[in-house]
Amino acid sequence: MSARPDSTLDVDAFLAWARQQPGRYELADGVVVAMAPQRVRHAEVKFAVQLALRTGIRTAGLPCHMLPDGITVRVDARTCFEPDALVYCGPRLNPDVTEAPAPVIVVEVLSPSTGGIDTTQKLVGYFRVPSVRHYLILDPVRRMVIHHQRGTEDGGAEALIETRLASGGFLDLKPPGLTLSVADLFADA
Repeated sequence: MSARPDSTLDVDAFLAWARQQPGRYELADGVVVAMAPQRVRHAEVKFAVQLALRTGIRTAGLPCHMLPDGITVRVDARTCFEPDALVYCGPRLNPDVTEAPAPVIVVEVLSPSTGGIDTTQKLVGYFRVPSVRHYLILDPVRRMVIHHQRGTEDGGAEALIETRLASGGFLDLKPPGLTLSVADLFADA
């Protein structure tokens, strides 16, 4: 195992470095950040949301694909994150790539070590990616979804709309045309 780089990196240099490392990392403004081990609750919710997204896409017959954690989303030249799940539409990606170039939905499951970053730095970062329409933050303790959606205000200006949903609610993710039960996102977790 090699040490983390002493200098800041761009995303391309980071991805080349990360491919040679055990464990998982993200890049925040050029600085390598190690990802902490996850707890069982986090893993169960992450799996439930991945399954719900995949099932919803198939049920709706959408030309979209769910990818689980481990796939990189490039925010800019010096920042990239690995969401817990993402959805992109169009043809399947080359199976050897590590990056999803145009995600429509990105999902993070809150954990004690990442909650502050997920609700601030990643919220701003993900919406810097032009293709991102929805950012879902799942709170596994409260069993609640915070849905951030790119939309427009009455005057036509682009806006970020936030909705909080608990069990019993439904997420209407347009585009791409996906409806999910909040309960399904936490199923068996």
